[in-house]
Amino acid sequence: MSAMNRNVEIKARIHDLDRMKSLVEPIADSQCQVLIQEDVFFECKTGRLKLRVFPDGRGELISYQRPDTEGPKQSNYVISNTPEPDTLRQALASALGVLGVVRKTRLLYMVGQTRVHLDTVEGLGTFLELEVVLRPDQTEEDGRAIADELTNRLGVQREDLVSGAYIDLPAA
Repeated sequence: MSAMNRNVEIKARIHDLDRMKSLVEPIADSQCQVLIQEDVFFECKTGRLKLRVFPDGRGELISYQRPDTEGPKQSNYVISNTPEPDTLRQALASALGVLGVVRKTRLLYMVGQTRVHLDTVEGLGTFLELEVVLRPDQTEEDGRAIADELTNRLGVQREDLVSGAYIDLPAA
């Protein structure tokens, strides 16, 4: 079995999506990709398990473990692609139970090794999510430093930091 992938993540509420886009776009290494995602979260004993479904019928089963704390934190994850997310969803829902569903429109930018997401989440509002994808030779501290620098550069305020996953947040 291959090692889990690792990244350092940070999530924060944003109050002005256009302003944040104007800060991210000049430093992005890539054009913005627009992603429509539906994440179905399942009950599980450790970490989180979600099935991400895309409008083209593809899906990804994602298992991850991450502390529910504000600020930069390491996430360990495994992604398995599936061409049949509907039947996989039925099987997992039957076996484990569904915790909830999160629907979002994600604007994805790459800034160096960081995936910058500007998310509009149904019923919750708009968020910035940074995922510093760690190389095998990098430590969690390396990722935290990159996340902190980018967070400061984008003017994220401490009071806007969010712990946990979107599924944990109360509706706006």
